[in-house]
Amino acid sequence: MKTVSLDTFIARAAESPLALARLAGILFNIGDKPRARAVALQALAAAPNDPEVKSRTADVLSNGVPNWHFRIVRDQARNAAYEAALQRSVTSQTKVLEIGTGTGILAMMAARAGAEQVVACEMMPAIAETAQDIVARNGFADRVQVVAKKSTDLYAEADLGGPADLLVSEIISNNMLGQDVLPITEHAVKELLRPGAKVIPARGVVRVALARDAELRPLDTIAGFDLSPFNRLAADPRLVERGARRLTLLSAPADLFIFDFQSGGPFPAATATATVSSTGGQANGIAQWIALQMDDTGWYENNPVPGSSSAWGVLFWPLVSPRDCPAETAVTIWGSHDRHRLRIWA
Repeated sequence: MKTVSLDTFIARAAESPLALARLAGILFNIGDKPRARAVALQALAAAPNDPEVKSRTADVLSNGVPNWHFRIVRDQARNAAYEAALQRSVTSQTKVLEIGTGTGILAMMAARAGAEQVVACEMMPAIAETAQDIVARNGFADRVQVVAKKSTDLYAEADLGGPADLLVSEIISNNMLGQDVLPITEHAVKELLRPGAKVIPARGVVRVALARDAELRPLDTIAGFDLSPFNRLAADPRLVERGARRLTLLSAPADLFIFDFQSGGPFPAATATATVSSTGGQANGIAQWIALQMDDTGWYENNPVPGSSSAWGVLFWPLVSPRDCPAETAVTIWGSHDRHRLRIWA
């Protein structure tokens, strides 16, 4: 029985974009993800407006790509804060390193600000490949290079052509730490930047306030059954969209942690406390958000102002039980971290 090589099969399928799209799905399902992605891109290039081809290739091309990539670049306040900081720091002699480029928008902002060279790293090959396409489409391919590596796998001389003068990144999660910003920044400052290089953002602040979430409803008796033990399986914290009117702050904000990215660490891991004075009301949790100090001038903060919006959400850490807080009540909020996750309680 004559066998047909996979390359021959792909060549035959090239006459039909839909056949290529179906083949991409088969390759993906058997674990050949790099070739599946290449075949999917070939199918999409041949029939960019075919709805079935788009649907089938999307299953392959979107795999593992976090949805927040699409949300975060639409945050105009965030974009403006980063671009203003880059414009204040970049000169025509600046070599910029960006970690976690995603769409490539920050790398292109650095180039638009006049940087001599920008190296942007991205650990997901599919995203890195697409970011390089975006860079070329926008006319910055002569100054922006996308490297498909983790930043911790980069070498200053081999990958950057020497230590960088400025690091810009946005590997920051709702709790500040979830994308390993501390160890990654620590490594970059030590191994990839020249002494005294600038870091954007320079500092990150974790802010907290006593709060009430009107939609926090633990399970109790439902359909005549006591389901309350199931509450111990609920994950903490809960994500609340910034600006949601369900959330009411009952105290002034307090800074729980301040991380100095500019220095590159070491970052404190000890438990910290902050005392807040209640304006009165029943609290059922602690609201936590982030503030980024871009440089000596610029800030970005996703504080939960009603009606506002942000690419980052506010995290809500429920109290063990609701508590009445008369005006001027002092409440101690505690926090700890292990460099990757936060823990907050009162």
